[in-house]
Amino acid sequence: MEFSGAKLALFLGQELLVILRDNRPDIPYPGHWDLPGGGREGDETPQACVLRETQEEVGLKLTENDLGWSSQHMQPHGKVWFFVAHLPKGVASKVMLGDEGQGWRTMTPEEYCAHPLSIDHFSMQLRCYLSQPEKPI
Repeated sequence: MEFSGAKLALFLGQELLVILRDNRPDIPYPGHWDLPGGGREGDETPQACVLRETQEEVGLKLTENDLGWSSQHMQPHGKVWFFVAHLPKGVASKVMLGDEGQGWRTMTPEEYCAHPLSIDHFSMQLRCYLSQPEKPI
């Protein structure tokens, strides 16, 4: 299965965990609010990719059972998987920012989608998820 990366809309209670990207000119979307996830390594599955990236970026070790809704979309660099997971609000106390990003916070999904520094294609995927009739939010 060919894909270039995977992202995770990680809900801690009712709010979304977001990461403020580094403000470097050599990366896409510098200084924007991002979601955990990133590029595929080797022959990883989409699930393994997003779980590894989440642990590296915010220190949370999730399992495939934590992953719920998913979708795929095309980007210029290839297919990207988008997952959603819901954890209790208290998990926020265990978040530890990794080597990437300036900081993290939580915000409502609506706040993320409307934020001028959100990443448009992730906002679009999040809106698609939120429009589903059956979601555990």
